[in-house]
Amino acid sequence: MHDTPLFTRAAKKEPVLKNVFYTCHYFTYLPKIHYLCNSETNYTFHTMQEKIIILDFGSQTTQLIGRRVRELNMYCEIVPYNKFPHGDKSVIGVILSGSPFSVYDEKAFKAELAEIRGHLPVLGICYGAQFMAWTSGGNVEPAASREYGRALLTEVNGADPLMKGIKPGSQVWMSHGDTITAIPDSFSVIASTEKVRIAPYHINGEQTWGVQFHPEVFHSVDGTQLLRNFVVDICGGRQDWSAESFIDTTVAQLREQLGNDKVVLGLSGGVDSSVAAVLLNRAIGKNLTCIFVDHGMLRNDEFKNVLHDYECLGLNVIGVDASAKFFAELAGVTDPERKRKIIGKGFIDVFDEEAHKITDVKWLAQGTIYPDCIESLSITGTTIKSHHNVGGLPEKMNLRLCEPLRLLFKDEVRAVGRALGMPDHLIKRHPFPGPGLAVRILGDITPEKVRVLQEADHIFIQGLRDHNLYDKVWQAGVILLPVQSVGVMGDERTYERAVALRAVTSTDAMTADWAHLPYEFLAEVSNNIINHVRGVNRVCYDISSKPPATIEWE
Repeated sequence: MHDTPLFTRAAKKEPVLKNVFYTCHYFTYLPKIHYLCNSETNYTFHTMQEKIIILDFGSQTTQLIGRRVRELNMYCEIVPYNKFPHGDKSVIGVILSGSPFSVYDEKAFKAELAEIRGHLPVLGICYGAQFMAWTSGGNVEPAASREYGRALLTEVNGADPLMKGIKPGSQVWMSHGDTITAIPDSFSVIASTEKVRIAPYHINGEQTWGVQFHPEVFHSVDGTQLLRNFVVDICGGRQDWSAESFIDTTVAQLREQLGNDKVVLGLSGGVDSSVAAVLLNRAIGKNLTCIFVDHGMLRNDEFKNVLHDYECLGLNVIGVDASAKFFAELAGVTDPERKRKIIGKGFIDVFDEEAHKITDVKWLAQGTIYPDCIESLSITGTTIKSHHNVGGLPEKMNLRLCEPLRLLFKDEVRAVGRALGMPDHLIKRHPFPGPGLAVRILGDITPEKVRVLQEADHIFIQGLRDHNLYDKVWQAGVILLPVQSVGVMGDERTYERAVALRAVTSTDAMTADWAHLPYEFLAEVSNNIINHVRGVNRVCYDISSKPPATIEWE
């Protein structure tokens, strides 16, 4: 399921999106929430030919639901649980997400579904299923024992359209502390597990279903089949969303929206901002000016190499070496959130200064993508970590914001980049944090620590390339630890730094597993780092997965 392409390049049809993927509004301090919003904090929804709406009740897997739907080449939008776009005729179905709350909690998120149920197909997942059962007169109670992990379906009603192609014994993934203990007479149980009698149900006379398990996660073996049954067969989705149609429509709409205005875009050297730049360059050409800032914490020779790549792409790029400014402002800072905020503000200051050198700039473009917004603030109000390109800029800039990739996941961005004809070495580049090595140095930052980390990181990344492992890893890097350890070199005692290698496999950065790299490779990298990087005498390998850990250490 993880290998399913998100776009079918062969299925190019007439563009189906209109004003979907980018939001442009005058900049004030934006509301800190990851849904599309304008400067008055009113939610805005853009129209398209057809889409699935996912109502977010705060689940950690809401975004994964969206990815699975998009893997079916169906466009979807995730909106707050209480902000359904009534009157939007392009909506063909609705999915209700899970939630960290119980339906009977006072603070639980509650949605008004009267204008949805019976009018559109609805699929409730976990909390969504419990919410519909509870509000219809059923019972939801704490389970005698919480059920987390694998379960097997029994007594599957294969005649029900949601369960088509799903057999008894199919493995599903449970993650819930409550269970539905009773349902109204108008509900029919369509499958069970050993511990959960009402696993999925169908509301008679409606195109409404609920499932207690999570079809969006990898371990639900027939999860994609269930979602296809809902999205394609029940909702009638045409599965015609493609990278090409996204490009055609977005370029056309960018031209309409931006006109002859000038746009400045902040480049990081990564996939997201690079794809955003090429997309905008196709739309407005010479009216786009890109600024690539060296904050002193890029990878080894990255500033020079990336500038060369951008010139080859025909982009108008200004390179700014602001490393002295960032080192001065980060001196003595150890808190990771402060580091991110200092670097974010530093970027703003540099952009403000550079933008004033370009006459008549009216727009600021960014390579913000969905996971940036998700991690910056979820619907529950819990910040995982701040992203410097999510949020607001000072009003003094008086710029409008353009984020053409804001609703795309990383692999979707890569698919768009390929369709734009960008070279593989840019498209396949590993994600790299905006603050760069600043959040891979635990503790305070100094030029000497950056040097050590750059050299160690270069050996690790080049080793992955030399051993044909780079493309098998989602993201990799070296972490400089705030400890020193005793070692022996040349019959002499050393007391030097320790570093940790970090490499993960993933499809979207929402979940990740540590990469099972060959021991021989890890031994070679360790020896090369210790032998060639002055100041390091110990190398460790991080075998933590996400969750519970994050990919980056800070």
